Amino acid sequence: MSESLLIEIGTEELPAVPFLKELPNIGPKWERVLKKNGLNSEYELYFTPRRIVLIHQKFPSKQPDTKEEFFGAPIEIAYDDSGPTKAALGFARKCGVDVEKLSTSFKNGKEVLYYSKVVKGRESKEILGDMINEWLRSLDFGRSMRWGDSKEEFIRPIRWALVLMNETFLEFEIFGVKSSNFTYVHRSVTTDKVELNGWDDYFKKLESKKVILSQYDRAARIERFFENICESHKVTIDKDKELFEEVVAITEYPTPLLGTFDEKFLQLPPEVIITSMKEHQRYFPVFEKSGLKNSFVVVSNAVCEDYTQVIRGNERVLKARLSDALFFWENDLKRGLDPEGLKNLLFMDELGSMFDKELRELKIAMELLKSYEERLTIETGLAIGEIRALIERAVMLSKADLLTEMVYEFTELQGVMGYYYALKQGEDPLVAEAIKEQYLPSGEDSRLPGNLFSSIVALSYRLDTLMALFSIGKIPTGSKDPFALRRAAIGVIKIVLEFSLPFDIKRDLASLAKEYEKLDPKKLEEFFLERFYQFFDANPSLISAVIKSGERDIVKFERKLKALKEIVQTSGFKENFTTFKRVANIVKDHDLSDLRVDESLFESEFETDLWKEFKRIDTSKTESVKERLENLFSLKESIDRFFDNVLVNAPQENIRRNRKNMIASIYMAFKEIADIKEISL
Repeated sequence: MSESLLIEIGTEELPAVPFLKELPNIGPKWERVLKKNGLNSEYELYFTPRRIVLIHQKFPSKQPDTKEEFFGAPIEIAYDDSGPTKAALGFARKCGVDVEKLSTSFKNGKEVLYYSKVVKGRESKEILGDMINEWLRSLDFGRSMRWGDSKEEFIRPIRWALVLMNETFLEFEIFGVKSSNFTYVHRSVTTDKVELNGWDDYFKKLESKKVILSQYDRAARIERFFENICESHKVTIDKDKELFEEVVAITEYPTPLLGTFDEKFLQLPPEVIITSMKEHQRYFPVFEKSGLKNSFVVVSNAVCEDYTQVIRGNERVLKARLSDALFFWENDLKRGLDPEGLKNLLFMDELGSMFDKELRELKIAMELLKSYEERLTIETGLAIGEIRALIERAVMLSKADLLTEMVYEFTELQGVMGYYYALKQGEDPLVAEAIKEQYLPSGEDSRLPGNLFSSIVALSYRLDTLMALFSIGKIPTGSKDPFALRRAAIGVIKIVLEFSLPFDIKRDLASLAKEYEKLDPKKLEEFFLERFYQFFDANPSLISAVIKSGERDIVKFERKLKALKEIVQTSGFKENFTTFKRVANIVKDHDLSDLRVDESLFESEFETDLWKEFKRIDTSKTESVKERLENLFSLKESIDRFFDNVLVNAPQENIRRNRKNMIASIYMAFKEIADIKEISL
């Protein structure tokens, strides 16, 4: 038998960002509570800024009956010649029955005492309160708070709760709040509690009093208004996904409205205007064909006949924001970009100022330039002397916008503002672009620097951050990475691969480390190798195999891993690979320092044929790593014939060593690409 069930937890306004982070877990955590109590059933999860709601159309009215089993001592211990022993009597007491009611069963091959009983399931309404409390305590929003005299903690104070089963309001205490038969509706309609008469009345009163319970319906309403605005005004709206989800979460009756701002503010960089809108006011920017338009969309949660005052109020707020931004812009332009002030801006204790950091980055950039200068001269059409001068200018101006009023106010525009100020003061476009792109990639899905010139500046920034912090012991441990060094290393890998740059994490890091007195380049190399497991989408054993080959050039590493991965994924490879695992096992303890093979010691055609085939493959030219690997793996049949017909561990020491040297030579040919003994399939 099943019942309809509605659970509403009413709170003060939920902060959207932490709530949305936990949202994917809220349903599954309720499911775990249901499963634990044997009450699995389908449900719907809804939320508004002031409520979390669970709705079950068919909720089990009681738990299923369960069978409880007890296993006791082995029979030979439970009974002796005089009858039941203390072990049997104690087991009977534990089961709550007389010893005569016990039976036997087999467990782990032994006959033991046994008792079973049927446990009647409890009525759902008897345990729902405990289930809801357990569910709420399991939710993790990052930060919680207490309220009043309550010792409970939640993301925001819980102010009311209702649990409605069919047409009956159940009484529980949930986080110190007694459930009841009322709810609260949109504040613009009434701030008083609204009493409910039952299931249908709950939904009718929410709807009539301007609460759209379903987040999906609220999203659809916003979409419809957006479409109407775009069609009526011939514009497009920048529907940022995260901002859209946040707006859905903070409104109960959303109404998108179109506002405007003075065209004079369009002289500001568009990123400034957009940041003011999105980050500070939760407005959506509006565009026309020529670019950013002096309009915005605000999603109001107000309920009123005329929204004119709502629009005007938001226009005044944005005007104040943009006026401040324009003031900062004009002041910053008067001062210009100058790195001298960075001498007074601390980067980190033991590492000096931001100016010192730029000097270290410049040394790295000049070292990198030696490897990439030929490509840069082709890409830019400039002489190497000009490129060096521009690289130096870009690096030394790269952090100068930290001194501007705009970046002080809008920290997320670091680099972006440096780009605009650099252009305004007549810097070379390459320099300006490099300043803007020095922090790319900034996230998992972020774009990368757009050219090699910018990439050198971006690499220098990350490499100095990594080496400098490693040199003072600021190395990430466990899940802690306060300086985002893992992300910095991933950024280096991405840039190097994007531009196919020669960068050897052993050789090049050791060379650059000379500028960092206390840096152990080996630790940083290992740190990068750990990132390979995080970055590359491949079986970890394949990554280990390529690492064991000794390859440390990032681009070559990717090529080897990609080739190995493609071959391993071919049909039948797993079965065929046993041959090569045997090759690896045979030479596991073999001395690999001298692998000379004496053909005069061959005693059979199978030795001769295998060696001849291997030499042919080993000396043949191949166009790719994959082709080289395929050729080596094609030795399978020759190797199998060899193993079937030749005794590797021959009694004569010289014959035995010669045969192992031949097998080891094949193994080492593989190891130039990947150590096959590391591969686990």
